[in-house]
Amino acid sequence: MRDFIRIDDVTREEMERVFHLAHDMEVMREMGSDLCKGRILATLFYEPSTRTRLSFESAMFRLGGNVLGFADPQATSFAKAETLADTIQMVCNYADILVIRHFWAGAAKVAAQQSRVPVINAGDDGNQHPTQTLTDLYTLWKTGRDLSSITVGVCGDLRFGRAAHSLVYGLATFGINIVLIAPPGLDLPPEEAWRLEHVYGADVTCVEEPGEVIGDLDALYVNRLQKERLPKELDPAEVQQIASRYRIDAELIRRAKSDCLVLHPLPRVDELARELDSDPRATYFEQSSNGVPIRMALMAMLMGRVDRPGFAGQGRDVEERAEHVCHAETCVTQHEPRLPVLTETVDGPSEKHACHYCGRFVAAP
Repeated sequence: MRDFIRIDDVTREEMERVFHLAHDMEVMREMGSDLCKGRILATLFYEPSTRTRLSFESAMFRLGGNVLGFADPQATSFAKAETLADTIQMVCNYADILVIRHFWAGAAKVAAQQSRVPVINAGDDGNQHPTQTLTDLYTLWKTGRDLSSITVGVCGDLRFGRAAHSLVYGLATFGINIVLIAPPGLDLPPEEAWRLEHVYGADVTCVEEPGEVIGDLDALYVNRLQKERLPKELDPAEVQQIASRYRIDAELIRRAKSDCLVLHPLPRVDELARELDSDPRATYFEQSSNGVPIRMALMAMLMGRVDRPGFAGQGRDVEERAEHVCHAETCVTQHEPRLPVLTETVDGPSEKHACHYCGRFVAAP
């Protein structure tokens, strides 16, 4: 597998190979390298980004390569109605590896299908953010703990947050005990919850208040309210009021373990008190820094610049079934013309079918 689109595409062993390589890259980050000299990264960011885009660019520069790309789709031929497929085929002529962030779920999958060079998903709508999950897990891995014996609480907006969607699969892959902390309406989507139970056999506990479990956690992963993804029928002010009950502050963290890590994919708004920044358990800025060696390692592996095996890829039963059309409003199939209707069979107590692009369950009419 030459692309990195979904965290559930890779195994624990494959992720650990990335972690070991990222650890080696920590030295290269400081000293510089010509490992990717002459190579060009294209960053195609259709949505706003600070950490992800800059960390990818920093990673490529520190590997000795160069970067081109855009951060405003309205300044590109997208504004002239150019299809994503055509854009990808064109950009392949200019770069050796592509990183894409898009407001359509499954856009990265389409990019990988069209590209002649490796593609990395930097976030596709509310679907997944797999390089963020690698960064999150690497932050936990660096502590030296036995990850299969720890408990991680994932708190906040779990309904619309792509970082949380990827993270729960990554945690489950390592056998980590998962506590989902979310108010009704912002809990994990049914597809993710079903897969955690029936595909991963994960140990999952669901609670509504962080105070119920804070003393049991080895790490607390906080997510902001994804205001930009809330459905039109939801009142943002009402949802904000609900989310405000999950603000993590010093009073709550005083009840946590002395070595409980506080993580956040950032940016934060008001769900994580700034008074926590001086707490030694606050790990979110270190977590953000870890994104550079992780992305250095990932790009070097995908381009074959290191003597490490890449990803074998998980086998999937994918077939074209015209009757299984995905009707999700933000799915790429609703916006990109002439895509084949591809579905995946998901094994469980009852066979389910999922859109190959956005992962949502579909059913024949």
